[in-house]
Amino acid sequence: MKKDIILAGVGGQGILTIATIIGDAAARRGINLKQAEVHGMSQRGGDVQSNLRLSTDEIYSDLIAQGAADLIISMEPMEALRYVGYLHAEGCVVTSSHPFKNIPNYPDEEALMAELQALPHTAIMPIEDVAKENSLPKSANIILLGMAAKYIEILSAEALRESIAHVFASKGAAVVEQNQRAFDLGLNAVK
Repeated sequence: MKKDIILAGVGGQGILTIATIIGDAAARRGINLKQAEVHGMSQRGGDVQSNLRLSTDEIYSDLIAQGAADLIISMEPMEALRYVGYLHAEGCVVTSSHPFKNIPNYPDEEALMAELQALPHTAIMPIEDVAKENSLPKSANIILLGMAAKYIEILSAEALRESIAHVFASKGAAVVEQNQRAFDLGLNAVK
């Protein structure tokens, strides 16, 4: 079994934290993992993208070919669309509906949403609003990970939950509990 995932967003949104959690879960389960990152993290708001390849068999490349990605997980709708060309015909996009307008000519929001909703398999949610409503303002990315959990398939939701505890353990029990609660909000939102 294999799963090729593209993670996308802008600097400061927590995309690399999602990659860390998925990577930790894969390593703990003995699943092969290759990752390649492109990011403008030194400048908050810069493009952040990661190719994450998981497989029970050996992986020879860390890059995902056009038309081969199984899943795009994106913190930002325009960034999700930027990588749709990498998605295979039955692939899925899991994204926030909230735009991060870091450029002056940001596309029309309605047109952007229409284009995303026209894709065959999408899960879209205003994760930032859900995070604020549940007093979890720093955990929108973990809500997104929860939304994506059922599509990752090679890792169970429980494996991801355990890795959230492992990755955030040094920050204390309260932070672990908040992030696991955020994960569950996303997980339960996708049917």
